Amino acid sequence: MAKYIKPTLETKFHIDFDWWRKQRQSLGAYLQGHLCPEAKNLHPTDNQTFDWVNPETGEVFQIDMLWHIIQTHCGQQPNFIDDSLPLTRAIFRLFIANDNTPLTSLEIYEMLHKKTPDLILRTIGGHQVYDGIRPVNTSV
Repeated sequence: MAKYIKPTLETKFHIDFDWWRKQRQSLGAYLQGHLCPEAKNLHPTDNQTFDWVNPETGEVFQIDMLWHIIQTHCGQQPNFIDDSLPLTRAIFRLFIANDNTPLTSLEIYEMLHKKTPDLILRTIGGHQVYDGIRPVNTSV
């Protein structure tokens, strides 16, 4: 059994794709709700992937087309993360826009200017998992 370690303000979080698989939830279906109006016409109906080369490392990755469209197009729109979004949805979109780069509660606060770092930590660092947002190292 994995030991639970209480996250702190220094704990980095990300969208845990394994959580989505283990919960038997469709990340693709959830991502559909994050498409901006312009991108809804661009997204193929089936789950397509393509090879993407990291320009810094030269590594090749399989990228989901839906994730890529949201990250590179919708995530760069000024209204992608607005003040009307609930906190967990805003955090989820922040991770999309930043290509799921792990962030601490303080970094999330600095980017969103929403609530407080402590409230962000209490929201995403508790036992309840929202939208697959979890600490980077959950199995200790």
